[in-house]
Formats: sequence, structure tokens, C-alpha cells
Amino acid sequence: MYTDDPLPKIKLSYGNGDNSELAYLDPPIIDLTASSSSTIPEPIKANGTKDHRRRSTGQSTALSLASESSYYSSPSRISRISKSELPPLPTSETLPAAPSRTSELLVVPPSSASSHTPSTPPLPLKHPAYTASPSSKTSLVPSENEDLDSFHVRKTYAELAVTGIKGDGYAEGVERTRARIGDSRASQLNAEASVGDGTEKSQELDPREAAVLAVVDRYGFFSTPSHDRLMLLPSVPLLRSLAVVPAGPKNAPTTGAALKSLPPPQPLVKEFSRIAKWERMLRPQKPDPAGILLWSIKPTKEGKLSERTYKGIPDRWRNAAWELLLSRFTSSHTEFSNQASLTLTRLTEDYHDVLEKPSSYDIQIDLDVPRTISGHVMFKTRYGAGQRSLFHVLHCFSLRCDKCGYVQGMGPIAATLLCYFTPEQVYASLVRLHDAYGMHAIFAPGFPGLLEAIYVQERILEQMLPSVYQAFKTHMISTTSYATKWYITLFANSVPFQTQLRLWDAFLLDGEDVFIVVAVAIVWVFRDQITSAAANFETILSLLSSSFVPEDENTLLFWIEKTLNDKRIRSSMAQWRQDWKALVASGKDGDALL
Repeated sequence: MYTDDPLPKIKLSYGNGDNSELAYLDPPIIDLTASSSSTIPEPIKANGTKDHRRRSTGQSTALSLASESSYYSSPSRISRISKSELPPLPTSETLPAAPSRTSELLVVPPSSASSHTPSTPPLPLKHPAYTASPSSKTSLVPSENEDLDSFHVRKTYAELAVTGIKGDGYAEGVERTRARIGDSRASQLNAEASVGDGTEKSQELDPREAAVLAVVDRYGFFSTPSHDRLMLLPSVPLLRSLAVVPAGPKNAPTTGAALKSLPPPQPLVKEFSRIAKWERMLRPQKPDPAGILLWSIKPTKEGKLSERTYKGIPDRWRNAAWELLLSRFTSSHTEFSNQASLTLTRLTEDYHDVLEKPSSYDIQIDLDVPRTISGHVMFKTRYGAGQRSLFHVLHCFSLRCDKCGYVQGMGPIAATLLCYFTPEQVYASLVRLHDAYGMHAIFAPGFPGLLEAIYVQERILEQMLPSVYQAFKTHMISTTSYATKWYITLFANSVPFQTQLRLWDAFLLDGEDVFIVVAVAIVWVFRDQITSAAANFETILSLLSSSFVPEDENTLLFWIEKTLNDKRIRSSMAQWRQDWKALVASGKDGDALL
């Protein structure tokens, strides 16, 4: 039979024992950041080879599937900023050579207008493209005692990882797992016609996909996520530092300023200058053995890291900065004996080791994948590259911790990370969040970390906003009723995507206290509405269950930074965490929360 070369390697094991390995073609990379026009950009070929097809003969074949890296051009790379407009990179340092590897990191060459020299380290791509992942060694067959429905899900994703889906990026796709393909001839033909030939995302852009990409925003959203309640988060209350305040006026309104639709992302007026500052602050290191370029901070710029992070990491640098922050925080919050197991290289190996192992959560993960960030172009097509990557990451992570397994809140977190990282990096990031950032306690049965965060939040409110705390008690409003989704998803879907990214910038720098302060900030802003004489259970809960759109992101982030820099507050937060652990140990935690 003839087989088009898919991006991941396929091994064909023949019945006579002979082995043959298909040649594969490095995919082109579409640089969507190079122009602000809506025309279809020319692909940059990764090599000069032509398409190879190889005839194979034999009586029977068994596919041993390679895991797929997300070679899908990330929508986070869709930008209105031309590379030629960026400040030149420093030329005093050169990029070390990457170690030889089957799968090499592909870097888009600078535009002709750039003044970069060949020895200058290139800007990091927002979503690096990889040619392939190491081939797996496990044949795709049911495991012993594996549920057949679960195996059907795993098998479907693995097979489509090889063939791809036609129209990936603009077509809806055909459902194959949540609902089986119908018995009618028409249904079967429709499903068969949607299967790709292994060349999806390795050719020039289809005009239909280009039309979709022309209308997405800079973060890849082609439609605004729907929200039942959109509420403006005004800036005026955030101009005052967190302090003890009395109740607001009794005749205050019970609701805020509702918005009919989500406004476009706020303009980043200083993005160009911040790009230049991050270029001067970071320096390239020797690439990781997995082929991923790593960065470090110049010693003379260490004092600038926190300030520049809270001002907003330029989106062009977010891939490099997030990996840097994750590595630094993990190293400083993990026992030395465990640090070797949390390196990017080791976690990449772990990802591939468990990729084809069965998970009891596969059916639930498959149910959640298509409804995770559904308005994003990367996840538009059913079983497209984005959805397959999301499934594989969550599948592997569900096998990491026996206690946590899989919970729905993991989906939005993984999907956000996939906008900037490869699947291997996303898996590594989830493990680091789990081990070093306290997310194990958030996801574990009973959500002990969630309850601890809520306890700390309530102590801050009781101390600084006693009238608000009393209003919650009077109206019998538990903090879990409105704040659970904040902590479980790290504020994904509770604020605009651009705001979420900036909150994550701070979180990856300073850790779990950040989101407690974000929760306090929301209550602080609406303290008058909560303590109004006309307020009741319904009005307060409806208000705090809204999705919040900051009037000014910089004001919000400055308030968060200032609060976290208050040593007295941070010391109290640490003490309250210990108090909660003591309550749990003594069995007195049941009555400790609102």
C-alpha cells in the first residue's frame, strides 16, 4: 500500500518479522508573526527534501505509533507585530550548538529587514515547532483488563495522530468517540472522508484555514467565549492599598457595571520597549537534550525580574519566560534529592513512557477535550492537532499521581499551556505545578489545598474587611460557592485571556499566594455592593460568580504586587496556612470555614 509520510514516525512491523521504517518529511513552518496582512504567508521549508512515498508489501501490519508533538502552528504566534519592527538583539553572545537529536527545534529565520547577524540568538518562538517525537515502543493493542470503551478512545486518538484530520484548523470534524459513527453508509463515508493522509499541518495553508486565521485575535480566539455574566472590575477601589476599612454606604447598589460583550484585548502600548528589555535581560543557554532552547537571567538584571514580570511579560517572550520561571521556582521549592526527576529532559522521557499506557480517565478526558476553550482556533477541529495534544497531555498526567488522577480543572490549565509549549513541555509544566506549586493539594480528593486557600482568604477578609466577612456570615454565603472555580482552574475562564496570562506571569514567579490575593482583590473591589442594605444571598452570589473584566490590567497587577510585597500580610498568610494544617490534624477544620 502507499502511505503518505505523517509527521510522527510510523513503524510497520510485518508478519514475516522484517522491519521497515518510513522516511518522513520535515514540515514547513508558517511564520504568522511576520506580517500583519491577511494574505497567506509563504511557508519556510525545514529542509530541501521532496515528499517521499514508500511502497510496502506484506501480509499483516501492526502500527506502533509515535507520539505527536504539537507541530500545529500555535495561534499564540498570530501577531500584529512584524519581526522587522522589533529592536535588534544584542550581538555580544552567541547561541551554543544544540546536541544532535532526531527531533530538532526549528527556528524561523529572521526577516530580510532584520539586522541580526548569523551568530545572534533568535527570538524564541511563542510555540516552537518540532519535526517529530521519539518513536514509541508499544504496539497499539488493548492492555490486560482495559475497558474496551476506554481503549476505543485511546486507539482513536493514536490512529488520528498518524493520519491527521482533513480541514484541521477550519473544519468541525466528525465525532468518533463520544458518539460512535453511525451504521449508515452516509455516516461511514463522511467519517472516512474526514481522515487525513498524514500531511496535515505539513503543507501550505489552505485558503479556508487562512480565512479563519485572518479573523482571530492575537491570542488565537476566533469567537468570544460566552459568559452568562460579564462584570467590569473598576480600577478606582484598587487605587487604595489593602487595609482595614468600615462598611460602605447602606444605599449602595447591589451589583456592578455589567457588560454586554467581552471587549477586545487591551492595547499593550509599551510592548515594543518591554520586548527590548526582556531581550537584554535574558541570555540563551545550551539547549536541553530534548532540543528545547533554555534561557537564564543575566546576573546584573536579577533585580529587575519581579518588576518586569508584574508589568507583563511580552507575549513574544512568554514561552521562554514561563519555562524560566517554572524551572527557578521548582528548584527553590523542591528537595534537592527530587530535583533531578523534575528536569525537562527527565519529564519528557516520562511523557513518552506513559503515552500508550491505559488510563481509567480516558473516557472522561475525551468528553472534556472538545469543550475546553472551544472558541480558540487551536482547538476548533474535533480530533485536530490541538485536541489530540490536549488529550495526550491529560492522559499522561492522569497517570502521574494515583491520588489526583484527573479532574476537570486540569483541562483549561493544559490548554492554556499548549498555546505556548509543546505537549512534552506542557506535561512537564503540569508536573512542576503539581509538585512545586501546591497543585497536588488542589487536585487531590477532598481538595485540601483549595480549602486551605479559602481559609487564608477568609482570614484576610475577617481582618481587613470585617463588615464584608460579617455580610457573608449573615447571608450564609460560603466561600466555596463562588471561589472554587477560581482556584481549581487558576482563574481560566473567570477573566479575559490576556488578563489570565498576566495573572499566570505573577503566579509562576511568586506561587500560590498570588491567586489568594486575586480573590481578595475582587471582593475588595465590590465591598460596597456586598455590604449594601439591599444585598442578599442571590445578589452577592450572582455578583461574585461573574466573569470579571478589569478596567485597567496594570492597576490590578500593581495592587496584587503591592499586597504581596507587604511583609506583614505575607507573614500572616504563612501562619494561617500552618493554623489550617493544625485544624485539619485535630479534626476541627469542619467548622473553620464560612
